Amino acid sequence: MTSVLDLHIVRAGVVDYEVALTEQRRIHEAVANGEAPDTVLLLEHPSVYTAGKRTEPEDRPLDGTPVIDVDRGGKITWHGPGQLVGYPIVKLPDPIDVVAYVRRMEQVLIDVCAELGLATVRVEGRSGVWVAADERGPDRKVAAIGIRVARGVTLHGFAINADCDLSRYDIFVPCGIRDAGVTSLSAELGRDVTVEEILPIVERHITKLY
Repeated sequence: MTSVLDLHIVRAGVVDYEVALTEQRRIHEAVANGEAPDTVLLLEHPSVYTAGKRTEPEDRPLDGTPVIDVDRGGKITWHGPGQLVGYPIVKLPDPIDVVAYVRRMEQVLIDVCAELGLATVRVEGRSGVWVAADERGPDRKVAAIGIRVARGVTLHGFAINADCDLSRYDIFVPCGIRDAGVTSLSAELGRDVTVEEILPIVERHITKLY
């Protein structure tokens, strides 16, 4: 665990999704009660699909893959090896501005990608961080965002694809978006970019959430 200002950053390793969700809720309760500092969990999950509140039946995998329904915004996504997941559990300032928080999170991820040599953008009307359409294909999401705010404290967060198996995204509609793609840092930069490489970079930039 490291501490930057009043933000505790925990490198949790590989954690089962439901175990991590239970831990998120435990920390959330403590932060909301003023009993714990703002905390960010950085981890990987074994392969799992999670469905946010706006998931439609047609968004789900067509091969019978289990899906965990969760209380974050957004639609369906995949988590798994080669993807760094971040769960910031932070108390937002009053008045609470969820959109501004999401924009700050996007900027953190844009800055992480830039440090690695990848130019990324926001796409109007769509959360997350994107590689703009070019000769290689349409807009491609490299980092997804899905959050919830309860009692003024955030839950869930972001997932940035380092060197994950992109074929996982072929069997469902990622985030319910049919006219764009999904990519990874490794695919875009043409080299193996691991979770271990990006962890310290994310840690350096994560304080921009404030």
